[in-house]
Amino acid sequence: MSKVKPVNHAKAAEAFLEDAPHLTFHDERLWDMRQKRDQQMHLLPEWQDLRTRASEIKEHTLANLPEYLEQFEANAKKNGIHVHWAADAAEHNRIVGEILEKHNAKSLIKSKSMVTEECDMRAYLEPRGVTVTETDLGERIQQLDDQMPSHIVVPAVHKLVPDVAKIFAKNYHTDPDEKSPQALAESQRMAARPVILSADAGMTGGNFLVAETGTFVVCTNEGNADLSSTVPNLHIATLGIERIVPRMADLGVFVRLLSRSALGSPITQYTTHFRGPQKGGEMHIVLVDNGRSARLGMEEFWTSLKCIRCGACMNTCPVYRRSGGLSYGAVYSGPIGAIIDPTFNERKYSTLPFASTMNGSCTNVCPVKINIHEQLYKWRRVLAEHHELPFVKREIMHMAGRLMGQPTLYRTAINGTEVALSTLPRFVLYNWLNPWGKHRELPHPVKQTFHSWYKENRLKKGKAQ
Repeated sequence: MSKVKPVNHAKAAEAFLEDAPHLTFHDERLWDMRQKRDQQMHLLPEWQDLRTRASEIKEHTLANLPEYLEQFEANAKKNGIHVHWAADAAEHNRIVGEILEKHNAKSLIKSKSMVTEECDMRAYLEPRGVTVTETDLGERIQQLDDQMPSHIVVPAVHKLVPDVAKIFAKNYHTDPDEKSPQALAESQRMAARPVILSADAGMTGGNFLVAETGTFVVCTNEGNADLSSTVPNLHIATLGIERIVPRMADLGVFVRLLSRSALGSPITQYTTHFRGPQKGGEMHIVLVDNGRSARLGMEEFWTSLKCIRCGACMNTCPVYRRSGGLSYGAVYSGPIGAIIDPTFNERKYSTLPFASTMNGSCTNVCPVKINIHEQLYKWRRVLAEHHELPFVKREIMHMAGRLMGQPTLYRTAINGTEVALSTLPRFVLYNWLNPWGKHRELPHPVKQTFHSWYKENRLKKGKAQ
């Protein structure tokens, strides 16, 4: 693990910032989703009560996770569902591969699933002769372009219409200059239908597991999950073990919060409850750990498991909106990714907790009240203690610590800053030791510090009296 290079988020973000059309669209589109979320919030007087209740349900469930998972397994088996347990990504992929092999399935259609992305399932199945086709429009665009999703909910949000037109022209032989989003969506629909109708197996993710009933729920807006799960006779569902809720009554709290937080719509177009296999069919569900149990034992970070994958924190984050999801180099991007990804590989994702202004907006919009900005700070501290900071950042922090730890030296430095800015050549002030100044002019200090003002207006007056 020590040989893995950290993701260079700053460099990738810099490239994204230089592309003005994509940057502007990405920023405005996501902020529009944030504003629509706020409109929905103001329509519900009980919004904050829902958030509090959702947080309480999740924390209770996580505190009793083994019991609820066992309850779900028992009830799911009664419903005729085959239940599998995957300790990690490798076991998940092996289980799915064995199910497909048993049924001689060579073509798999699937709806959106962040867990299968997390497990890199397509890369495992395709060399083994299984053709995997994403049926979600955004996921399919990303698959054809050989990219990870850049957002939890809208995976191709960083792409413009001309980008999609070129991708479809290359793969579907459509017009590369097509400017109509509707026409492009129709092209995908026409290409997908024959694949769906002839598929050997279907796969979905899932939003919630219900322990009380042994059922699971998938929330979508395109209907592709329903096609993927019902057209083939074989349905495989993959969910993380943290997606469970105790009772069907609890589900209503999350359904009311999910789409409002994600897209600013009251509810998803399809909220499908899966209770068992269709007549003559077979249903499997794979419950994936992949580090979640270990995270549950992390005192300062376990509440990240409350996440319902709405993406609200991404839509509001100024860093994410202006750097794009791909700059994070991980399946989970944005603020939630920055606190989840280091649990998978601390060194590789050591730069991500620093991709934040610490403004707290992510925490304010989270529907399950995860203290995201506090966890970002705590990850910074952990990474510093584990010596995972880049050399320049580490040395600058050491110098800043020594400077601020000596009041006399600090005040002397402040007093000399104006002289330095006025007289020193730019190459001394703006270089690789000052990454902050790469895109900004250093601010001139205030004419009078609070300390000097206080000394002049309070201490002297107090002595005079």
